[in-house]
Amino acid sequence: MKNYQARKDLLANKVILVTGAGTGLGREAALTYAAHGATVILHGRNVARLEAVYDEIEAAGYPQAAIIPLDLEKTDDTGFDGLAGSIGLQLKRLDGILLNATAARSPTPLELHTLEDWLVLLRVNVAAPASIIRACLPLLKAAPSASVIVTGETHGHVPAAFWGAYAVSKASLEAMVEIWTQEWENLNPNLRINTLIPGPVNTPVRRKTHPGADPTSIPQPADLMPVYLYLMGEDSTGMKGQTIVL
Repeated sequence: MKNYQARKDLLANKVILVTGAGTGLGREAALTYAAHGATVILHGRNVARLEAVYDEIEAAGYPQAAIIPLDLEKTDDTGFDGLAGSIGLQLKRLDGILLNATAARSPTPLELHTLEDWLVLLRVNVAAPASIIRACLPLLKAAPSASVIVTGETHGHVPAAFWGAYAVSKASLEAMVEIWTQEWENLNPNLRINTLIPGPVNTPVRRKTHPGADPTSIPQPADLMPVYLYLMGEDSTGMKGQTIVL
């Protein structure tokens, strides 16, 4: 997958929602998907950052993107339904979702986690992705072939001391992906969902959790894009319910 070479029109005529599209892997994926023909919906809570990505897409001559700001920490079902409703109203279809938005904390002993820490991390990292899929499911079901990529995390896949609620929230995503896969298996064979664990990569989250690490010694977001393209495009149609660790 790391050596996958996507054709230039891999995602032509497809509409793809990217959450957390303002920085890091989300930003890089949004630009990459647009470069391969997709109409990208840019989600995040910082409108200025989303507008900067939008402008990059526009300047490059890629299909015109859309912006849908939403604060996953504060929204409720009405907000998620509104997001899906806006996509249906404006773009009429949805062929894929990259669930990349993440709330993170610096490594902390479990004994120092407050209830609010738990609620924020579980809300943003687990409940919000589940709610986005639920709200967008009618659009995904209508697509000939739809892909959902869920961003996991190394310490969720292999729990480790001091990663606390962040690791627990990310571990929960793998269970969620397996459940969606089983529920879609017979009724919705056109849908697929997989967990992608990027591993160490130079992103704002990585710099937050590893403030003293050298960001040039690990992969950059662009290095991972062949895998993001493969999982979003139709060459991965048969891959369902997998956890891909990079």
